[in-house]
Amino acid sequence: MEVPGATLRVSRQAVGIIVLALASTLALAAAPAGGDQAAQAAVNGDWTMPAHDFASTRFSPLTEIRADNVAKLQVAFTFSTGIDKGQEAAPIVVDGTMVIVTPWPNVVYALDLTKPGAPVKWKFEPKPPAAAQGVACCDVVNRGAVVAGGKVFFNTLDGNTIALDLATGKQLWKTQLGDIQKGETITMAPLVVKDKVLVGNAGGEFGVRGWIAALDADSGKIAWKMYNTGPDKDVGIGADFHPFYVGDRGKDLGVHTWPPDAWKIGGGTVWGWISYDPKLNLIFHGTGNPGPWNADQRPGDNKWTAGMFARDPDTGAARWFQSFSPHDLFDYDAVNESLLLDFPARGGTRPVIVRPERNGFIYVLDRRTGQVLSADPFTYINSIKRIDMKTGRPVFAEDKQPRAGRVLRQVCPASPGAKDWNPSAFSPHTGLVYVPHINLCMDWQSGEVNYIAGTPYVGADVRMYNTPGRARGELLAWNPVQRRAAWKVDEDLPLWSGALATAGDVVFYGTMDGWFKAVDARSGKELWKFQTGSGIIGQPVSYRGPDGRQYVAVLSGIGGWSGAIIVGKLDMRDSTAGGGFANAVRDLPQKTRPGGTLYVFALPR
Repeated sequence: MEVPGATLRVSRQAVGIIVLALASTLALAAAPAGGDQAAQAAVNGDWTMPAHDFASTRFSPLTEIRADNVAKLQVAFTFSTGIDKGQEAAPIVVDGTMVIVTPWPNVVYALDLTKPGAPVKWKFEPKPPAAAQGVACCDVVNRGAVVAGGKVFFNTLDGNTIALDLATGKQLWKTQLGDIQKGETITMAPLVVKDKVLVGNAGGEFGVRGWIAALDADSGKIAWKMYNTGPDKDVGIGADFHPFYVGDRGKDLGVHTWPPDAWKIGGGTVWGWISYDPKLNLIFHGTGNPGPWNADQRPGDNKWTAGMFARDPDTGAARWFQSFSPHDLFDYDAVNESLLLDFPARGGTRPVIVRPERNGFIYVLDRRTGQVLSADPFTYINSIKRIDMKTGRPVFAEDKQPRAGRVLRQVCPASPGAKDWNPSAFSPHTGLVYVPHINLCMDWQSGEVNYIAGTPYVGADVRMYNTPGRARGELLAWNPVQRRAAWKVDEDLPLWSGALATAGDVVFYGTMDGWFKAVDARSGKELWKFQTGSGIIGQPVSYRGPDGRQYVAVLSGIGGWSGAIIVGKLDMRDSTAGGGFANAVRDLPQKTRPGGTLYVFALPR
């Protein structure tokens, strides 16, 4: 299968060069988060952050589990979280301890990997209020913790960031960042860069104002907080802000590209992933959809939503911005992962960002400037014709523009985009990016909506269904240099788990009906699968245990937006239930059930 789009012709020698160049990403990614901890983690085989490294490769350098022996994988141990909601977190492993965070009420468990069966070492219950569940747009999920400097950092649904002592589970500090009375929640995993803990909010469907904050890792005090809408001073835009495209230059565009005061309730939240380049000393984070979904109520570009910022992690100052969906028409958002890779260039390499974006295009950007170097479709798209390389902006299809009082039929991709939050992986061995994504289209009808703090602020009815002629889910192996697909694996249900690539040339991922699978990284051939007790929407990881063996771990538990039909017990007679997603997975209740179990696998002794 070849995804339509331009192809860059390269020699076999050049392909070899790119693989070697991309391997340098791992050295960059191992740059320490305040000391040599991250570099040491790579040597130890630990997994200290959900993305594994600052470059967000989700690549394990361990080689014990290989394509030629993965079929022998067996369950090493399991652990029940006791909470049957969407399990989206990545298990974190440091120095013989595994840390997992549950969905609300966000219980943290530390498992002792040095003992048989990995018993609980300690348990921490933050006890967020039950009211937080009422303002969580898409289940009460949590995407995991991060460990740095002997501390565990995680977020709670009610808008707190908490630091615990890794050895004892004792709370070291707690900082309130969000306000559930406004509809703010926090579901993302934090990232620790040097001495700062980076956190963003969720709640774009409740008309909150999106922000990203940095907390002092030792004290929890707010070092800086920048908004993604509003005046330049609030956004961190100053003399050092140099966007590549003219359309992003001007004073206070975060105000002037909105109707009066609409930016104050305009969304642009940071609930996805953050990457960090220590050489450039820049973090890269996406911004969510503008609010409300009804675009007629917010004429203008609605800056700085549905795009990506490069910021100085020390001050929060913005360096550049690239918009992926200006005046976002369909909740395409822009919070996906940014893979920091090095491409070959004349006289050396060029630092780039590879982003499988929700609008259906895989972007390659220069991470120094934000310039779009390429943008190719990786699924069927009819809402956008192409990306204009002179402006970096999408060219929208006129016949798919929403209008009040009119039902738009067969808009592709649907509002979760071609790919939601679930992260890709990259292997320097193959030079491929492994993209777990969905193939859904939708019917859309906009409607007037009024803002009331703490209540849904959407303004659209949506009904989703599978893209005609395509499976609802797909694992895609993408060659970012040749700008085309290498292979794909079709999945009947939407693919909502993250991907894991390993040095053993194996790619792991899970399905919504509970299968945990391993495929050959070079061909996509299925090598092994295991039926878990619930649908998998979590993030698989691999680590070296205290016994020296390689393990693979994943949380099983259906939920999130894709599984709301089950955990929310939605009425299937309503085709718009769950933001329209329920209509696309009417058969899901017959294929899986709620759960909340950690599964850990290893080769037999």
